[in-house]
Amino acid sequence: MSILEKTYILSNGVKIPKLGLGTWFINNGDASEAVRQAAKIGYRLVDTAQAYGNEAGVGEGIRTCGVPRDQMFVTSKIAAKAKSYDSAAKAVDDILGATGLDYLDLIIIHSPQPWKDWRKDKKRYFPENVEAWRALEGAYKAGKLRAIGVSNFLQDDLQNVLDNCSVRPMVNQVLCHISNTPARLIDFCRKEGVQIEAYAPVAHGRVLKNRKIAGVAQKYGATVAQLCIRYDIQLGLVALPKSGNPAHMAENAAVDFEISEADMQTLKNFEPITGYGMMRIMPVFRGKPVFRGE
Repeated sequence: MSILEKTYILSNGVKIPKLGLGTWFINNGDASEAVRQAAKIGYRLVDTAQAYGNEAGVGEGIRTCGVPRDQMFVTSKIAAKAKSYDSAAKAVDDILGATGLDYLDLIIIHSPQPWKDWRKDKKRYFPENVEAWRALEGAYKAGKLRAIGVSNFLQDDLQNVLDNCSVRPMVNQVLCHISNTPARLIDFCRKEGVQIEAYAPVAHGRVLKNRKIAGVAQKYGATVAQLCIRYDIQLGLVALPKSGNPAHMAENAAVDFEISEADMQTLKNFEPITGYGMMRIMPVFRGKPVFRGE
C-alpha cells in the first residue's frame, strides 16, 4: 500500500489521508488542472483556503477529476479576519459556494488572530475565536462539514476552544519541518486527540540546500524534499507539500521508506532555520514561535 492510500482516523472517526496536496500560490486558473493531475497520480487530499483565492479552481478540479467525490478529502480555511459567529458562518457558506461542492471534508480557522495582529500578545482574540468556532460547530452539525479544526493555534489558543466547545477540534494545521519542529505542541495535540497537519514540510525550499540534511537523505536514496515529507509523516502528522507540477507531485509521493529512529532523533534536533528568505513577507514565516517557549 502506497503512502497515498494510507490514512489517519480523526477523533470523530473520519479518515484523512496521510499525504495531501497543498495549493498555496497556485493561481485559480491553474488550480483545477493541478487537482486533476494530483488525483491521477493518486492524491486524495487537497488543501485550499479563502486566502489562497483558488477555491473555485480547486472545486472545479475536484468535480472533474474522475474520482468519486466521497473518495476525495477537501480542506479549506475561513479567512483569518472572520472572528464573529456571523462572519465565520458566512465564510463557510462562501467556501461551499466558491468550490461548488455540497459539503467539505474539513474547514479550519486559518489563524487565531487576523494577520495584522499575528502573534501579538495583547490581541489574542480568545472570545472571538470561541464565536468563530461556534459557527463551525453549527455547520458541522448541519452536515455541511465532515470535520472541523484550527490552524496556527498555540496551546493556549487551542485550550481556549477546548474549554468552550461542544465539538472538539479535530485538526490543528501548523508549520512543521526539519529544523522547525514544535514538539511540545505536537505532544499537547496528541494528548487532546487533535490531529496535526504540517504545511510547508520543505520550508518553502529553505532546507533543500542544507548539506547535513542532504547527507541523511542520501542514506535512503531520497531527495531532501522526500526526506522532509517522510519526516513529518513519521511524526504522525499529515504532510501537505505544495506543487502544481505533476512530476514534483509524483516525487513528493515517493516516500514509502522508513527513517531510522536514530536519524529521526538527529532530524528532530537540527539547528533551527535562520530565515525563510522572501517568504518573510508572510506572517507565518516571520520567525515568531508556533509554540511559546520553543
